[in-house]
Formats: sequence, C-alpha cells, structure tokens
Amino acid sequence: MSNSDNEKELIEKAVSGSREALQTLLGSVQDMVFNLSLRMLGTIPDAEDATQEILIRVMTHLSSFRKESSLTTWVFRIAVNYLRSCRKGMFAEYPLSFEAYGADIASGRERDVPDMTAGVDETLLERELKLSCSNVMLQCLDPESRCIYVLGTMFRLDSRIAAEILETTPEAYRQKLSRIRKKMASFLSEYCGLSGTGVCSCKRRINYAIASRRIGPAHLDFQSMDRCAYEEIVSCTDAMEQLDDLSQIFAGFPAYRAREKTTEWIRNLLASQNFSAVIDREVLS
Repeated sequence: MSNSDNEKELIEKAVSGSREALQTLLGSVQDMVFNLSLRMLGTIPDAEDATQEILIRVMTHLSSFRKESSLTTWVFRIAVNYLRSCRKGMFAEYPLSFEAYGADIASGRERDVPDMTAGVDETLLERELKLSCSNVMLQCLDPESRCIYVLGTMFRLDSRIAAEILETTPEAYRQKLSRIRKKMASFLSEYCGLSGTGVCSCKRRINYAIASRRIGPAHLDFQSMDRCAYEEIVSCTDAMEQLDDLSQIFAGFPAYRAREKTTEWIRNLLASQNFSAVIDREVLS
C-alpha cells in the first residue's frame, strides 16, 4: 500500500470517528504547522497557540477535504489563511518594520546596557539571539510577503504548490518572491552581521537583547527544542531552486519539532468530552 493510500485510509477512519487515526493525522502535520506559525508570528508561545488553533480547524474541516490535492497542501492552505489574518501575539500588538528595526540597530543602545548574562556562556547566548533574530526580522515584512518568503526560502516549496496554497499562479508567486528576497537582502546587507557587510553583531547585542526580553539566560528556548530539517516535515520542497547568497542565511536556520506540550494537548483534546461535541457537530456533518 502506498503512502497516498495510507493517508486516504487514515482520513476515512478519522472522519468516521477514529480518535487514533485523527491523532496520527494531526501528529503528522503538527511540526509543519508549528514551524510556519513560528516564522509568521515570531515567538514560540504565539506559535504554539496558533498551532492549536490551526489543528482544531484541520480537525473540524477534515470531512470537507476532497483529496484533490495532498493533505499537506490542504493543511498549508488552512494554516496560511489563519496566519495571514492573525491579529494575536506580541508582534500584532507591537508591529515592526525594517525602518524601525534598522534604527534600533543603528542607535547603539547596546553600549548603555550592563552585563546581564548571569554567568551563562556567551557563545550559547549569541546562538540563541541569532535564532531569535531570524524570526524578528521576518516580522518586518507584511503578512503576505512574510508568508511568501517563508514558503519559498525556508520551506523551499515547489512554486506550483506554493501558488496553489496562496491561490495565485506560479509565475506571480515567483515574481513576488524575487522582489521580497531583494528587499530582505537589502536589509541584511546593511544591518545583519551574518551577511558579512552588516553593522550589527549578535555578540555585541546580547545584553541589550536580555534587557529587552528577547532572550533569557535561564531559558534558551530555541536551543532546548529538538531540531530537524524542513525536508523531514514537508515533502513538497524544490531542492533544485537556487537561492541567492543572503537568502541562504534564512534557509540555513533549522526547523523544530513541536514541543511535547503540543502532542500532549492533542492527546488531551481527543480524550475530552469537548472532542466528542466537536466531532458530532463538525467533522461528521
């Protein structure tokens, strides 16, 4: 039996009310949903909240899945539609722009902050800041542009599949992605030290990042998560696509496994009375 046949069988069982099949399906897409949410919203807590919201939508709309595309593409579309319009989270409350972020970097405020490392190895803190900053920089893009950039640069989706998810044409998607990459590259080359030309240094801004609660010495959240490659959580990548040098900075950052709390949330939801109510009202309708 092929993977496609297994997937169809799982979906049929889940729609028929099998909690085990539904748990397997949700578990198979939770990492993909979490990573997209993380890049779109910028923080781990906001990404975990969004992951739960999106998985509920997947669960309650599963009976409407017509198998005209892959389950992965269908879930991506649900996630994208939710995340493009999401108005929850830290960066929804405090929006960011390239102009504001660049001005903050150029201000030199980090020179006025005392040592706040609390004895933690600066190499670890520098790495944590790099991983955090990759998400913060993405917030400088508007939601539509951010989504296109993340799908094309980090997930490396085939342009036909990305276009299907975004309900556009492959040509229009590629043109927009090219423009957005140039915009991001311009910022990276001027400000980001990882580009080789930018004025910012993660090492120099460690204490400032701690003072502004971007990172915490006692909780290196990004480094505590299990890492994986994007190819492990989504199969529709386009390995032949050539990335420009500065896009490689983002493409080189790891993907993450959703934390155990998400898996536990799925188990608890499926075991609850709320699940039965939802199934009766939505999935089997």
